[in-house]
Amino acid sequence: MPRLHNLDDLLALLQPDYPSLLSLRSGLITLSDYAVDTRYPGDNTSKRQATSALRWTEKVRTAARNLLGIRPPRPKSPPKK
Repeated sequence: MPRLHNLDDLLALLQPDYPSLLSLRSGLITLSDYAVDTRYPGDNTSKRQATSALRWTEKVRTAARNLLGIRPPRPKSPPKK
């Protein structure tokens, strides 16, 4: 597997073996854009865009964990007082 920064290119490599990942394509494209665009000074992201990126990140993480057979993380318990 080559090292890729473009998640859509990575999806193209994985899609023949994992067709269910195709449903994540628009989110992967969005996340690739954020990874590059927000790295440089002067480029800002709105709160709405950041919230959307976090939602996509969680969807992608959940799908990856499912494919790899990794259990979901346990919910964090509130700090003890």
